[in-house]
Amino acid sequence: MKKLSASLCLFVFMLMIGNCVRAQQVAAAGNYYNSFDGAKIYYEVKGDGFPVILVHGFSGTGEGWKKGQLYNDLLTAGYKVIILDQRGNGRSDKPHTDAGYANDAEAKDIMGLATSLALKQYDIVGYSRGSIITSRVFVLDKRVQKAVMGGMGDAYTNPEWPRRIHAYKALMGDTSFHDVDGMIKYIRSNPFDELALAYQQKWQPSTSKQELAKVKIPVLLIDGTEDHDNGDEVALNKLIPGSKLVHVPGDHNSASRTAEFSKAVLDFLK
Repeated sequence: MKKLSASLCLFVFMLMIGNCVRAQQVAAAGNYYNSFDGAKIYYEVKGDGFPVILVHGFSGTGEGWKKGQLYNDLLTAGYKVIILDQRGNGRSDKPHTDAGYANDAEAKDIMGLATSLALKQYDIVGYSRGSIITSRVFVLDKRVQKAVMGGMGDAYTNPEWPRRIHAYKALMGDTSFHDVDGMIKYIRSNPFDELALAYQQKWQPSTSKQELAKVKIPVLLIDGTEDHDNGDEVALNKLIPGSKLVHVPGDHNSASRTAEFSKAVLDFLK
């Protein structure tokens, strides 16, 4: 009888350990929340300080931030760091409809996530296309205290930005536009959902110069010294009152992962 009790205790103990491990695995894997239209958005939260939401670029995922220095530097500095896979990417839902991306759907995802996490205030950092979405968020959401836009010039303020239109058409099979050949080659060499990416380009939002002129929060613009994508960062700097422009080493693909990029963000958020 004593031997049976000991075996039973061991079984219960191992079961508890297994449950703890599974719980840790679920926590490490992040969570989902249902956005305004029912789309499931994957996100992760780490740290306990003032919240900072990191917004990835085109065809990326939140996981990409972990490959650079900023993610860990923010945690070390005591911030609560929130990453997400924007709709159409990674582990989030990938709608194949116009309604799935139109009318600031991606910005609404981020604002809804902030609400679901009960954030009364937060800072936000975007890179490349993530900066385009970040721009919509800080125009629309008064909870944003500070914003960082990396790898972005003034081109996105044009609702008829030719590269956006060319990227959409190329992803839909039009072979006429060779200015996006590099992008298309990269997309097709990876297991991305091309139709979801096409819809992202079709409905990619612009923020007007008039809207930017009314921005009152501190905004930092960071651009790589060798980054010639997305228009003129100096012109964008002039469009946003009181914004600060910093250049760091690197091109469009590398600048966000540098120590200099991380330092510029941390110095600005203090």
